[in-house]
Amino acid sequence: MAVNTSPESPLPVGEVSRLIGGWIDRLGAVWVEGQITQLSRRPGAGVVFLTLRDPSHDISVSVTCYRQVFDAVADVVGEGARVVVLAKPEWYAPRGQLSLRAAEIRPVGVGELLARLEQLKKSLAAEGLFAPERKTALPFLPQLIGLVCGRASAAERDVLENARHRWPAVRFEVRNVPVQGVHAVPQVVQAVKELDAMDEVDVIIVARGGGSVEDLLPFSDEQLVRAVAGCRTPVVSAIGHEPDTPLLDYVADLRASTPTDAAKKVVPDVGEELERVRMLRDRARRCAAAFVEREERGLAHALARPAIQDPHRMLDVRADHVLSLLERGRRTLGHLLDRADSELTHTHARVVTLSPAATLRRGYAVLQRADGHVVRDPAEVTAGEALRARVADGELTVKVDG
Repeated sequence: MAVNTSPESPLPVGEVSRLIGGWIDRLGAVWVEGQITQLSRRPGAGVVFLTLRDPSHDISVSVTCYRQVFDAVADVVGEGARVVVLAKPEWYAPRGQLSLRAAEIRPVGVGELLARLEQLKKSLAAEGLFAPERKTALPFLPQLIGLVCGRASAAERDVLENARHRWPAVRFEVRNVPVQGVHAVPQVVQAVKELDAMDEVDVIIVARGGGSVEDLLPFSDEQLVRAVAGCRTPVVSAIGHEPDTPLLDYVADLRASTPTDAAKKVVPDVGEELERVRMLRDRARRCAAAFVEREERGLAHALARPAIQDPHRMLDVRADHVLSLLERGRRTLGHLLDRADSELTHTHARVVTLSPAATLRRGYAVLQRADGHVVRDPAEVTAGEALRARVADGELTVKVDG
């Protein structure tokens, strides 16, 4: 219920604590899941003190229970164990402290953990976080690799040694974090986000050695899976051994079976690349030599052709042919001219023979009237009419005699 207060009429601390306690007392018992991070079980004491932590959100709460409640699970529950607790919230007014009073504690079995992980896997897959089209291809030769792993761990040593053996110039940006326990998830998430924010980091490797299902639980945490899904830098998952498949394997851009396998997949082998370069260089040299040899053979074949060896030969053959045609043309034209000249001479002779002038030279005359009309019939003229007589060498005037 809301309480009316003001600077002039504030509530005392004790009253505020009492009100909070009253509100909490009205809450019923709840089932709570978490991981035990601290366990205080003093000999002879009737109460056991626990600290229950949410590894995904870095939140803890104190839990108390009677000895007989804890003794029922003492053989299978210890620090680091995941449990489900039936507890009622309690408020300790003198210190203003919230705690849980446990009435029952149940360990979370491996089978139940696997069932929950399978359910979470299906839920995340339905969102498309594991879709192949979301994955980014790794660069051929990363210049700077981000590595998230345990401090001084075998996984760190395997990745660094194998990567530098394959490509000595490769550089690493290492983030040492807890890889199991209650602090693992938030610190791994923070390390991944830090490396993803660095522009010079080309790829991120999250590595851890093998372990039990409980040990590898941080790498199946939903918060970590979503953080990796949101990375713009390619992420490689190298968790555990070949059979281990935490959810990080499904969301990562590449899954490596071991940390050593991650180094082999991320960094190329300098010896293999040099051998590949040598093979490509030899292949290119052979191709160039074969091309030059083929062109030389083609050139030699072309030079061996008669037209190339004696380029004037074709001209000489054609020149003889042209001269022959020219001579033939000249002879043909001469014959044509001679025949035309002969025909012209004969025609001229016939024309001369048949011309009026030749007739006049044989003693004939042409009579013309004054108007130039040729007289062909005596009836055409009258007596005493003057006519012009045309002879071979000139003209003369004559008169018609009655």
